[in-house]
Amino acid sequence: MKGPDYFLEPDDEDGGGYDADDWSRLTAFAGRIATLDDVQAKQAVFALDDTEDPRVIDMELPQPVIWWEEGGEQAAVAVQAESHIGPEGDEMDVLGLILPDGSAAVALLEDCDLVDDTDPVWRKLVEDAIDMDDATD
Repeated sequence: MKGPDYFLEPDDEDGGGYDADDWSRLTAFAGRIATLDDVQAKQAVFALDDTEDPRVIDMELPQPVIWWEEGGEQAAVAVQAESHIGPEGDEMDVLGLILPDGSAAVALLEDCDLVDDTDPVWRKLVEDAIDMDDATD
């Protein structure tokens, strides 16, 4: 899913990306469960509709995280956090993430380490992601 420049302040011209020093300008979606209308209005990263007992996860957002995905660890910033009961009755804590290039992803909280922006691993991952984007432009 591409295009979360809508999570940034309107005067930003960097295509939605961030670096390790300006990530906090990302706008969080918090206080209620997101709907498809919120996603279509580019205010939320995801909306889950086939779940029960949806709840907002009480956490400070935006929140730097290290996301452990198939390709390895990746820096991200959580901008949305919800808990849902899935069709099989399992509880899922789900995060809406913004990656350093401005793209969005959805991840389970259990696949992420919450960090602060001084974490050297997170800062290096952000820097490496930005450098890779520059190399492919």
